[in-house]
Amino acid sequence: MTEPYKISREEMVKLLNEDLSREYQAVIAYTIYSQTIKGAAFNHIAGELETHAGEELSHALSIAKQIDYFNGEPTSIPKEVKISDKAEEMLRFDLENERQTLLNYRERVQQAEAMGEFALGEVLRKIIQQEQEHLQDLADALGIDNPEI
Repeated sequence: MTEPYKISREEMVKLLNEDLSREYQAVIAYTIYSQTIKGAAFNHIAGELETHAGEELSHALSIAKQIDYFNGEPTSIPKEVKISDKAEEMLRFDLENERQTLLNYRERVQQAEAMGEFALGEVLRKIIQQEQEHLQDLADALGIDNPEI
């Protein structure tokens, strides 16, 4: 099972930097969306998005620390942030980003374990737990039961 996931340290740094770019994207998006989302139906989720921004920053710091552990250089470039003036569209952008982030981190855990980097796997599992909560918060705000990952 571990062979298909066995990668080099350099490849792990590359993948973690992609993850870090996605975390920066999330910080920016949640910051903007939490302050600009409008409508009574979205008042509660606006506060949640503000909380998510702080949690995503914490994830970025954890990922940057792991990149440094692997003797890599953390990136400073975020992935593109989609902007909309429609509240539901903003939430859908976030929902898709969280879904992709979860898929990436689940794969990263398997790669870390195949490398024998169990501490990295544990760091990622903690992040996955919060990312899954973010996905559920967004799905709830959009009226989606059991969002697919």
